[in-house]
Amino acid sequence: MSRWAAIFDWDGVLVDSSRQHEESWRRLAREEGLPLFPGFFLETFGMKNEWIIPQILHWTEDPQEVLRLSLRKEALFRRIVGEEGVALCPGVLAWCRELALRSIPAAIASSTHRANIELVLEKLALQPFFATIVAAEEVSRGKPDPEVFLLAAARLGIPPQRSVVFEDAPAGVEAGKRAGMKVVGLTTTRPADSLQGADRIIADLSASNPSEVEGWFFP
Repeated sequence: MSRWAAIFDWDGVLVDSSRQHEESWRRLAREEGLPLFPGFFLETFGMKNEWIIPQILHWTEDPQEVLRLSLRKEALFRRIVGEEGVALCPGVLAWCRELALRSIPAAIASSTHRANIELVLEKLALQPFFATIVAAEEVSRGKPDPEVFLLAAARLGIPPQRSVVFEDAPAGVEAGKRAGMKVVGLTTTRPADSLQGADRIIADLSASNPSEVEGWFFP
């Protein structure tokens, strides 16, 4: 068994996709004639659509309509990615290569849909670096519930206390801590003061490396 495992959120940690996600919500709202409030995106980024639509945007509480809107939003996201692509966040490729070289298992644990993740992994040729993906469809409770991270660790065969979560959202930081994991907060989409629950806070993955993180938590 590896000494530890790396569990990554997806949007804002591995891929710089916030602009595409925000635009997909705006296109959906225009299509449906539904309102968006100022600052909606920062408040909701990193949460499951099935929570955002009824509980934060208050568009509908009908489960079938929530599902329809959620699937349409993700289809719009994939269309935008197809139109303009999406970039990796700084430091991601170097991290992936070092983790693989040192046989440290890595997982993606995200509130986004699997089709989104797989599309980008294929475009950027990153599939071999991740042993498992836990996507929105595979959990019943979104962050800050720890379910997504606990499932990722279980699939990797690594106990939670030997797992390190990398997150850019307050809900994700809380989920990682509730899972009993170490959490590194990244200020890629939010300021440091919103990630104060994290064990460490860095600008992005280029600001550290697997050897340093191992020294922080598993000396």
